[in-house]
Formats: sequence, structure tokens, C-alpha cells
Amino acid sequence: MKKAVCLISGGLDSAVTSYIAKKQGYEIYTITFQYGQRHKKEINLSKEISKLVKSKKHIIFDLDLSKFGGSSLVDKKIKIEENPLENIGKKIPSTYVPARNTVFLSIGLAYAEVVDADAIFIGVTATDYSGYPDCRPEFINSFEEMANLATKKTTSGKKIKIKTPLISMTKTEIIKTGMKNDVPFEKTWSCYNGRKKACGKCDSCKLRLRGFKEAGIEDPIEYE
Repeated sequence: MKKAVCLISGGLDSAVTSYIAKKQGYEIYTITFQYGQRHKKEINLSKEISKLVKSKKHIIFDLDLSKFGGSSLVDKKIKIEENPLENIGKKIPSTYVPARNTVFLSIGLAYAEVVDADAIFIGVTATDYSGYPDCRPEFINSFEEMANLATKKTTSGKKIKIKTPLISMTKTEIIKTGMKNDVPFEKTWSCYNGRKKACGKCDSCKLRLRGFKEAGIEDPIEYE
């Protein structure tokens, strides 16, 4: 059976991505990064999603990017922005974590080599997102090119694909895809704040709420 490493955060996009990998017939190995983010709510949900996609092994990888700071997701002294929907994506927001996807994919690549995976799945999207530079197709293509020069596996003639099934989808299209694949949205979390209920005000909440509204279904999580 072909194998894939899935990067799972506990968020909506990565959950849909992992269900797509499962549907495509991959034996799945999941990895979640505990990188010094503001809360661990997503970490707990990532464990549940991993079980539901029947992950062969789920690794929670400790990596403290808060030592660098530079992002409101890892430094509580920096305020999380609350931009109007029409302004989201027009500039790189404070929630951008420097080089995060580069770091995550590099560790995912090491894991993929160890388990002899054929692909790495990551739930990035370049259409309906917050303006992060490491979610763009040109970044993914460049990383894949580098990955296939970097490991023992790839220099022996095998290739590792970086799979981004959501990259050209809007949040509405992602939610509709999740519905078709029976993704349990109630077990996902998008809010940048880790309170009992989602804030409904941060950029991530606003994009999620608009996506559900346009998809014609109610978001199953609770908002303040």
C-alpha cells in the first residue's frame, strides 16, 4: 500500500486534507506540531482526527518557535489582528509564524523518509487565506524540488510528492469537499484564541464562518 505523511494541526483544512489522503488509498502516518502556540485545543483534536483516519502512527512533535517570537500566535505580547473580511489576505498579518511551513515540511520530510512514504499531505490554500507566503503554489513546488534532492530515498530514484489538494480551493469549496468526505467538523478548531468558545472575530474565525455560510450549513462549533 502507498504511504503518506499527513501534517495535522487539528484545524479544518488539515482535517479535510487527511480525509482526502485516506480516500485516495494511502496508509497514513500523521504528525502534529506543538510549536509554542497560544493554546493546545487543536493538539487534542488532532489526536481524534488521527484516530478517525486510522493513522498508522501519530507523532506529536515538540518544537518551540516561541523562542524566536515574531508572531502573535507564539508571543502573547503581540495582539492578534481582527481585520474586516474584505482586508484579509491583503497584507501579511501578525499571525504569520516565520518560516513555519518550511520547518514543518522539513520535519515531515524526515518522517516520510523513515516510513518510506510516497507523499506528504499539507492543508495549505492560496485562494481563501490570510496572506501567508508559505501557502503559495510556488513555495510548495520549490520545496518539492528541494525535497527530491535532499534525502537518501530520493537520490536512489524514488520521489516524494508534496500533496496540496486544497491549494486552489476557497474555504467554501473546502467545506463542501469535507461534507462529501464525511469530515467531522465538530472535531476541528480554527480560532486563534483557545477559549471554550471560538471568538468569531479573528481572521481565521471570519473565514471559517463565511465558508460555512456560503456552503449553506451551520458551523457545529460554538462561538462567543
